[in-house]
Amino acid sequence: MLRTRQIMGFGLSVLCLIACQKKNEESEVPRRTSFFDRAGMDTTVNPGDDFFTYANGGWLKKTTIPGDQTGWGSFYQLYEENQLKTRSILEEAAAANAKTGSVEQQVGDLYASGMDTVTIDKLGYEPVKAELARIAALTDYKGVLTYIATDKTNRGGEFIGLYVGADDRQSSINRINFGQSGLSLPEKDYYTKSDEPTKKIRSAFVAYVAKLFTMVGVDSLSAKTKADAILEFETTLARSHKSPADLRDPIANYNKFAVADLTKQMPNLDWRTLLTGMSLEKIDTVLVAQPAYYRALDQLLPTTPVSVLKDRLVFDLLNNNASLLSKPFERASFEFNSKTLYGQPQQPERWKRIASRVDQSLGEALGQLWVKKYFPAEAKERMLTLVDNLQKVYRERIEKLDWMAPETKKVALVKLDKFVKKIGYPDKWKDYSDVEIKRDDYFGNVTRARAHYYTEEFAKINKPVDKAEWSMTPPTVNAYANPTNNEIVFPAGILQFPFFDKDADNAINYGGIAMVIGHEMTHLFDDQGRQYDANGNLRDWWTKQDAERFSAKTQTVVNQYNGYSILDNLHLNGRLTLGENLADLGGITLAYQAFKLTKQGQGTEKIDGFTPDQRFFLGFAQVWRIKIRPETERVYVSTDPHSPAKFRVNGPLTNFAPFYQAFAVKPGQKLYKPEVDQAKVW
Repeated sequence: MLRTRQIMGFGLSVLCLIACQKKNEESEVPRRTSFFDRAGMDTTVNPGDDFFTYANGGWLKKTTIPGDQTGWGSFYQLYEENQLKTRSILEEAAAANAKTGSVEQQVGDLYASGMDTVTIDKLGYEPVKAELARIAALTDYKGVLTYIATDKTNRGGEFIGLYVGADDRQSSINRINFGQSGLSLPEKDYYTKSDEPTKKIRSAFVAYVAKLFTMVGVDSLSAKTKADAILEFETTLARSHKSPADLRDPIANYNKFAVADLTKQMPNLDWRTLLTGMSLEKIDTVLVAQPAYYRALDQLLPTTPVSVLKDRLVFDLLNNNASLLSKPFERASFEFNSKTLYGQPQQPERWKRIASRVDQSLGEALGQLWVKKYFPAEAKERMLTLVDNLQKVYRERIEKLDWMAPETKKVALVKLDKFVKKIGYPDKWKDYSDVEIKRDDYFGNVTRARAHYYTEEFAKINKPVDKAEWSMTPPTVNAYANPTNNEIVFPAGILQFPFFDKDADNAINYGGIAMVIGHEMTHLFDDQGRQYDANGNLRDWWTKQDAERFSAKTQTVVNQYNGYSILDNLHLNGRLTLGENLADLGGITLAYQAFKLTKQGQGTEKIDGFTPDQRFFLGFAQVWRIKIRPETERVYVSTDPHSPAKFRVNGPLTNFAPFYQAFAVKPGQKLYKPEVDQAKVW
């Protein structure tokens, strides 16, 4: 299954946030005049004890999470508001009777086909019957490998995790990369943990698998047997997996192999034949991030009954396509994948689900229409100015570091000066002209878009990296750093309130979007990003002493976040969240220093009763006012490199002297740490 490189994103990992920004004078929404929700505070809480609750406690107390959401707050509200605007684009395109093959026709007809529930429900699971027959005809594990290799809509199936991206040690060239795969639950520990919530999830997983089988004609007793065998098979595979924290080490997860050598080491997988089945017969060099997984798979395939392997293929087919089939399949998938895993009680409305599917399938086609309607050119210019300002601040900070040797500083500054800034949308749009979109064929539309994706990606292998390409679509409310391109990227969707508003005072904008900019800049120098040079190559450009000092400083951050817990004493994983925590600390540091260069930052005039510095920190905290369902938080703590919102606010501020000064934080208060204990990195 094709997966993308793990880029270093800013926001919530499970949200696909589609958003819009429109000039106030053109919008039906009144011009915003208030940029800070004072009523959402809880001033009975001392800011020095819990600043997150001080800034957001009133809102937290009165907020109920909507039934169709895993949480609620700034990100979610932004998503909700702007999906309505995205809907207007899609409905307008669907009604336009546009020329066949045009962007408007493709986007509009894909949306219309997804909204045609009469046709979809009438078909039932007819769209996958041919694939079910192909799976039924398989007779051995080699046939299984051939099946997943030749599936043009899901190359490698769920057994083979792959993506095409830059070779970390030769970042100008694309390679095919293979990583661990094969699991249906969020990560390896879900198969072995003995706490009640995890056992409940495993039981629900077996019930879900069995339900899918009964829905395609298998009797209930046989379906339960098949589901139990699939769980057992995945449990065996899970033992070979690295933990989410271990996946963050770029050196340990870089392994280059000649295909001939891989075939010798893993003869059952027969890599040469596998790649040939994917139409990659000329590929002789690959990257395998987690070889232990593939060694385990190599041993497991021939010793597992072929009936179990085939059942696993059937489950994967139904699970991956449930949202494209009739209502019972879609509902079954929701009950497990959303309700059980994340605690979401209700499905979002149909149009929201289809809007997200259009973004997934034809993201830059939708993006073209979105940018044309909702993204003003001046927003890009304002953003570039902010990025340049923070870049200057970062240069000053590196130059003044007391723990880094001059020779290391020199290379760090070259990297900082060379990083690429991408704002709003790509300079060149992706071409979807080979994707046939029919108004009455939702399943076919999505599968043809999937096939296009694989064709597009595979054409890049062993070719120069196109550094103009984006990994997020323009409407996305997020941002990311990509160390192999030495770039930071801000899709148009994030350039709006609460992150940014052209009418807001600098304290709000610097606590919001400037913090995001600083966060992404810091990712290029966090525990992962620092290992890549100015050209995006993974190599050691640090002196031994500097690397040791950096590690000591970051260990302080690991220890700090290890000490935080949620729910029933469920502790955060400081190793897993280290990169994001460093980026949050760097982001607030850079944003504040840049804010102090503005007229407001140098002044003392109060707004809403708060000084400029207080307003900066409060604006930052209200960006992160988020309330999450317990089930979702449990998954996040195990898998998400981002810390929970409360600690994305309180965590960095415990290490930041200007916050202490702004709110008179004193010894004895919970957020206070003596200066000698504060984490200071960049």
